[in-house]
Amino acid sequence: MIKHIVFALITIGLTTIPVFPQNDKASQNDKNPKTVSSEPIPANDDFIIGPEDVLQINVWHEPELTSKGSVRPDGKIGIPLLSDVQASGRTTKQLQQEIEQRLSRFLDEPQVSVIVAEIHSQLVHVIGSVGKPGMYPLARPMTIVEILARAGGLVDFAKTKDIRVIRQENGRSREFTFNYAKFADGKDLQQNILLRSGDIVVVP
Repeated sequence: MIKHIVFALITIGLTTIPVFPQNDKASQNDKNPKTVSSEPIPANDDFIIGPEDVLQINVWHEPELTSKGSVRPDGKIGIPLLSDVQASGRTTKQLQQEIEQRLSRFLDEPQVSVIVAEIHSQLVHVIGSVGKPGMYPLARPMTIVEILARAGGLVDFAKTKDIRVIRQENGRSREFTFNYAKFADGKDLQQNILLRSGDIVVVP
């Protein structure tokens, strides 16, 4: 009798264990291929700020002057005390120096730091047979192989010999081919070109 009760309890327990759906990343990305990668790349010192980039501007010992905001389409960003400052087309170092110079009228030796919190002005699109298709910020010089790695690598059925980069240049479309199989064998290494903002990497 006791054995039957124990068996019944075990059976009930097994039937009430929750079943969680598998996390199918590939299918999720196929449904939303234009999502910007959630893995940020820190902008290097040569990164050129552009419209829609989000900047974190800190003023040492002046928390009321610290701000975070987006660069407007006209290339400017609002900063307390200074109104609008031209940000687009400058590096973080150049913008920092500009802000420090203008704040020196109000503060003694202001110390400013400028951080690119989010990159929206320079993006590369990766579509097709990769683990995580989508848009990726181009915060520093990056090659085809590097962007493919960030996009989760090539899936098993990818045509590794027929990868293409489509680029808009002077109003025309230009196409570059990339044979990953050759590159992996140490051949034709010069095909692993540096990408530019707006490039589309197509993996069939």
